[in-house]
Amino acid sequence: MTRTKSVRPAVSADIIGWREIVSLPELGVFDMRAKIDTGARTSALHAEEQELFNRDGARWVRFRVPASRHHSDFRVEVPVLDERNIKNTGGVPESRVVIRTLLHLGTHHWHVDVSLADRSNMGFDMILGRTAIRRRNVLVNAGRSFLAGKPAPVTQH
Repeated sequence: MTRTKSVRPAVSADIIGWREIVSLPELGVFDMRAKIDTGARTSALHAEEQELFNRDGARWVRFRVPASRHHSDFRVEVPVLDERNIKNTGGVPESRVVIRTLLHLGTHHWHVDVSLADRSNMGFDMILGRTAIRRRNVLVNAGRSFLAGKPAPVTQH
């Protein structure tokens, strides 16, 4: 008797590189280089001068987005989604503020949870972790870069 495994039919997926250009339009961040890091569970954004405060009974965070090739530095205020213990690059847990914001990657866009961290000593101001791309029908080609193209422009509906 021969046993056969049931195989799901192949689904076409978009292939993205290990680094891509992304935008976070709700934060005013456009055309930022991001590392696609499937080894990291949570996405992270470089944020300086973080300050928690209350607005209308809700927790908010104010932070500075440092200057890049595409913009000068500016401040952002957004609601706090959560505060979580997240392992840093060295594997040490640290408490981080987590926000939810819209991500544009190529022609796709969806909301992602992003932790705010000091990434000043890192090669990328943003990493996109595996939970951000899970169930998004994308595969990461670790040998290629910038396959998704620049994020589609933000349009008003």
